[in-house]
Amino acid sequence: MKFLIVFVALFALAAAGSFSKEAQIERQYSDVGPDGFSYEFKTSDGSSAQSTGQLKNAGTKEEAISVKGAYSFVADDGVTYTVNYIADENGFQPQGAHLPVAPVA
Repeated sequence: MKFLIVFVALFALAAAGSFSKEAQIERQYSDVGPDGFSYEFKTSDGSSAQSTGQLKNAGTKEEAISVKGAYSFVADDGVTYTVNYIADENGFQPQGAHLPVAPVA
Protein backbone atom coordinates (compact mmCIF):
# COMPACT_ATOMS: atom_id res chain seq x y z
CA MET A 1 0.00 0.00 0.00
CA LYS A 2 2.82 2.43 0.86
CA PHE A 3 4.41 1.67 -2.52
CA LEU A 4 1.17 2.55 -4.30
CA ILE A 5 0.85 5.87 -2.44
CA VAL A 6 4.48 6.80 -3.19
CA PHE A 7 4.06 5.76 -6.85
CA VAL A 8 0.88 7.81 -7.28
CA ALA A 9 2.49 10.82 -5.56
CA LEU A 10 5.56 10.64 -7.82
CA PHE A 11 3.38 10.22 -10.91
CA ALA A 12 1.29 13.26 -9.93
CA LEU A 13 4.43 15.32 -9.35
CA ALA A 14 5.90 14.33 -12.73
CA ALA A 15 2.63 15.01 -14.54
CA ALA A 16 2.28 18.43 -12.91
CA GLY A 17 5.78 19.37 -14.03
CA SER A 18 5.21 18.27 -17.61
CA PHE A 19 2.00 20.31 -17.97
CA SER A 20 3.49 23.52 -16.58
CA LYS A 21 3.65 26.29 -19.20
CA GLU A 22 4.97 28.97 -16.88
CA ALA A 23 7.98 30.78 -18.37
CA GLN A 24 11.12 31.18 -16.30
CA ILE A 25 13.34 34.27 -16.37
CA GLU A 26 16.68 33.38 -17.94
CA ARG A 27 18.24 36.86 -17.93
CA GLN A 28 17.17 40.15 -16.40
CA TYR A 29 18.91 43.51 -16.10
CA SER A 30 17.78 47.03 -15.29
CA ASP A 31 19.42 50.36 -14.55
CA VAL A 32 17.35 53.40 -13.66
CA GLY A 33 18.75 56.86 -13.12
CA PRO A 34 17.46 60.42 -13.01
CA ASP A 35 18.33 61.05 -16.68
CA GLY A 36 17.40 57.71 -18.21
CA PHE A 37 16.99 53.97 -17.93
CA SER A 38 17.80 50.69 -19.61
CA TYR A 39 16.49 47.20 -19.15
CA GLU A 40 16.44 43.81 -20.79
CA PHE A 41 15.05 40.38 -20.10
CA LYS A 42 14.77 36.97 -21.70
CA THR A 43 12.45 34.14 -20.69
CA SER A 44 12.46 30.40 -21.29
CA ASP A 45 9.46 30.61 -23.62
CA GLY A 46 11.38 32.70 -26.17
CA SER A 47 10.11 36.13 -25.12
CA SER A 48 12.59 38.95 -24.74
CA ALA A 49 12.70 42.73 -24.52
CA GLN A 50 15.24 45.47 -24.27
CA SER A 51 14.82 49.20 -24.02
CA THR A 52 16.73 52.38 -23.27
CA GLY A 53 15.28 55.76 -22.42
CA GLN A 54 16.91 59.15 -22.15
CA LEU A 55 15.58 62.40 -20.75
CA LYS A 56 15.80 65.17 -23.33
CA ASN A 57 15.67 68.92 -22.67
CA ALA A 58 15.71 68.45 -18.88
CA GLY A 59 14.23 71.33 -16.92
CA THR A 60 12.56 72.99 -19.90
CA LYS A 61 9.01 73.12 -21.21
CA GLU A 62 10.12 70.67 -23.91
CA GLU A 63 11.33 68.09 -21.39
CA ALA A 64 10.52 64.61 -22.71
CA ILE A 65 11.78 61.08 -22.59
CA SER A 66 12.93 59.33 -25.75
CA VAL A 67 12.78 55.54 -25.73
CA LYS A 68 14.24 53.00 -28.17
CA GLY A 69 13.67 49.30 -27.79
CA ALA A 70 12.50 45.98 -29.11
CA TYR A 71 10.52 42.99 -27.94
CA SER A 72 10.06 39.48 -29.30
CA PHE A 73 7.67 36.66 -28.57
CA VAL A 74 6.76 33.25 -29.94
CA ALA A 75 3.12 33.24 -31.06
CA ASP A 76 0.71 30.29 -31.03
CA ASP A 77 1.64 29.60 -34.66
CA GLY A 78 5.26 28.93 -33.56
CA VAL A 79 6.64 32.01 -35.32
CA THR A 80 8.84 34.46 -33.42
CA TYR A 81 7.64 38.03 -33.92
CA THR A 82 9.88 41.01 -33.23
CA VAL A 83 8.87 44.64 -32.87
CA ASN A 84 11.46 47.43 -32.88
CA TYR A 85 10.18 50.78 -31.71
CA ILE A 86 10.88 54.38 -30.91
CA ALA A 87 8.66 56.32 -28.51
CA ASP A 88 9.27 60.04 -28.25
CA GLU A 89 7.59 63.38 -28.77
CA ASN A 90 6.30 61.99 -32.09
CA GLY A 91 4.49 59.09 -30.40
CA PHE A 92 4.96 55.32 -30.46
CA GLN A 93 6.52 54.20 -33.75
CA PRO A 94 6.70 50.40 -34.08
CA GLN A 95 8.29 48.47 -36.92
CA GLY A 96 8.11 44.76 -37.62
CA ALA A 97 7.93 42.43 -40.60
CA HIS A 98 4.40 41.42 -39.55
CA LEU A 99 3.10 44.99 -39.09
CA PRO A 100 1.38 46.99 -41.83
CA VAL A 101 3.25 49.99 -43.18
CA ALA A 102 1.43 53.27 -43.69
CA PRO A 103 1.60 54.56 -47.26
CA VAL A 104 3.92 57.50 -47.81
CA ALA A 105 1.99 60.59 -48.88
